[in-house]
Amino acid sequence: MGSTAKRLALVGVGKIARDQHLPALAKSNSFELVAAVNRDGPLQDVSTFADIPSMLASGIQVDAVSLCTPPSCRYDLAREAIDAGLHVMLEKPPAATVTEVHDLEARARQRGRTLFTTWHSREASGVEPARAWLSERVIESVNITWKEDIRVWHPGQHWILQSGGMGVFDPGINALSILTRILPGRLTLQSASLEFPSNCQSPIAAEMVLSHAGTAHVTASFDFLYTGTPCWNIEVRTDKETLLLAEGGHRMYLDDTPHVAGMDQEYARLYQRFSELIAAGACDVDCKPLQLVEDALMLGRRQERAAFHF
Repeated sequence: MGSTAKRLALVGVGKIARDQHLPALAKSNSFELVAAVNRDGPLQDVSTFADIPSMLASGIQVDAVSLCTPPSCRYDLAREAIDAGLHVMLEKPPAATVTEVHDLEARARQRGRTLFTTWHSREASGVEPARAWLSERVIESVNITWKEDIRVWHPGQHWILQSGGMGVFDPGINALSILTRILPGRLTLQSASLEFPSNCQSPIAAEMVLSHAGTAHVTASFDFLYTGTPCWNIEVRTDKETLLLAEGGHRMYLDDTPHVAGMDQEYARLYQRFSELIAAGACDVDCKPLQLVEDALMLGRRQERAAFHF
């Protein structure tokens, strides 16, 4: 651990924190994990508290927090942390609404703190090469296929299908985060169709039609009940070759020829970026993927389907 490492608290120690954040922090030279806030019990070998005020009252020295809770409760936690003078990193999606994110950004800038809205899929190995390649092409059409099994990837996470949980858009927003990074023009929603289980408040499947720069046609298909091998693909047809980002952006193909294949370093890169932002006294806030989800939830045509149970 480097002598200049920032002291960090992890807030919300669920599946994503255990699968991704803890391993990344264990290897980080930029951060030292000194505390956790977790309502489900203590974290082994780390001082654990029931809430942020309890952590602050303990006297433990913390410079920054990484929030990994469900998005519906993240705004209040982030506001507490910023008001206490802490730098804040937000798991995706950064909050329940764009309005909440804008308020957090204003608070962070006013207090001279860093706010980082992370989009981990943008750190996949093929994303930046795809962005560079597409910057020199004419985009003709785009097709997103993002399908996985909720019971495998979100076991028992009932919150994800309740109000504010975003449902299938929780993984689907990863595709939108990549798309808003690699395409040079603005994306606007034209229509959406959303399927809601009769006992849930968030969609379990969705179809979106968007426009890129007012010209190219973009379609997206999201499914949370797909039981085959997960499909996380983005295909972009251009005036030259066709680009495919597969496996969530980790593999890039041009006309079926492999060009990029990389290991999963998404969260290591996020924490490195967070460290750089803190050192620079800067914020990195991007709401474009969340705005597209809000647009779909507002304008989409709702269809009811059979009740869902884990």
